[in-house]
Amino acid sequence: MSRAKDFARLPGFRDFPPEEMALRSHIFRAWRRVSRRYGFLEYDAPPLEPLDLYVEKSGEEIVGQLYNFTDKGDREVSLRPEMTPSLARVLGERSRAMPKPIRWFSIPQLFRYERQQRGRLREHFQWNVDLLGSDAVEADAEILAVALDGLRELGLGQDEIRARVSDRRLLAALLASLGVPDGSLLATYAVVDKIEREPEERIRELLTEQVGLEPAAVEGIIQLFQAPDLDEVSRRFSEDEEVARHLDQMREFLQVMEELGLGEYVDFDLTIVRGLAYYTGIVFEVFDRAGEFRAICGGGRYDRLLELVGGESLPAVGFGMGDVVLTDLLQERGLAPDYRREVDHFIVVIGEDQSPLARRVARALRGKGRSVVYGIRGQSVRKQFSAAANEGAREVIILGPDEVKREQAVLRDMETGEETEVPLQALLEGDPKEG
Repeated sequence: MSRAKDFARLPGFRDFPPEEMALRSHIFRAWRRVSRRYGFLEYDAPPLEPLDLYVEKSGEEIVGQLYNFTDKGDREVSLRPEMTPSLARVLGERSRAMPKPIRWFSIPQLFRYERQQRGRLREHFQWNVDLLGSDAVEADAEILAVALDGLRELGLGQDEIRARVSDRRLLAALLASLGVPDGSLLATYAVVDKIEREPEERIRELLTEQVGLEPAAVEGIIQLFQAPDLDEVSRRFSEDEEVARHLDQMREFLQVMEELGLGEYVDFDLTIVRGLAYYTGIVFEVFDRAGEFRAICGGGRYDRLLELVGGESLPAVGFGMGDVVLTDLLQERGLAPDYRREVDHFIVVIGEDQSPLARRVARALRGKGRSVVYGIRGQSVRKQFSAAANEGAREVIILGPDEVKREQAVLRDMETGEETEVPLQALLEGDPKEG
């Protein structure tokens, strides 16, 4: 005889047995409710896309992080690592004919071949919400409001979460004012992104040796991030018109967040730069206030992405919120719903003669939208009641020979134990409460 093979789950991937599927569904329902509350429409796209779609957006270096291969049609393809390029491709074909702004959302499964660690796997589901066709500050605020309300819908309040907000245009203007050349901006952003994690001397070293900045620019950057609050930045750079213009936009953004009732969730924070080069304006990340987890969510303005994949020049802002960190956070905070097996009715038959009737009753009740399970043939009455308890049945319908002769059935409330007789005809019409 051949030995059964042991097929292990691939590293970085997950199974979803019913109790874990219940939590995933709970999260997805909250995301969908909030998206629709804000007027966003759901879309989807293929999980397999041309490899060039991601190379065009992120460069050749992205290939090392992808599940990519040559398919049987000799095409270079990849499992999608993110949704925004697919969104840009879909809209590139149709956005010119659509009324603006466009409000779309999706909950795709995404794949990246990278090192597994806490809060990051090789697959995850992600809530993507995008607003396209408006360059107004209100659009940026609307997107962050959706993200925050999605978390609030799951029970995470002001004491649990905060959004850290910056603006790539403002940061670029500040760095230019400090003497950073245009060609060194992206490299400087990469160092700024490390400021919270690296000691000051290491930051100096990176800015000097890796980016190649002059000592005066390095000192200016160090001083900027020692006191990066909005008022201090405004005081230090009040003579720079470009900085002043973007500071005014940030104040307007923060005022809109206040008007939306979410101002206390938002902190201005210049260290938020977002790693992706296509961001062009306001950017944000949402964290748990205790700082125990990776970012729950990140997003911002990306006004040129549709052009990169052949679409029209269309301003856009959006975010992505993964389910891995969020699931860990909800479980840690005791906000994951209790998992309970539950059905409306379990049908117990006293004898095999009642089994055909049980199936007819089940069909009638299911036809009216009720969940119904009945005992497997040959089970004793005791085992059927045990199965009813295991299934979480709210009510048990008992079909016994004497009652059936009188065209009645017994309905038992499993919580109270109370029993009542109901007409069989009512059950066969799909309503056990009638009669």
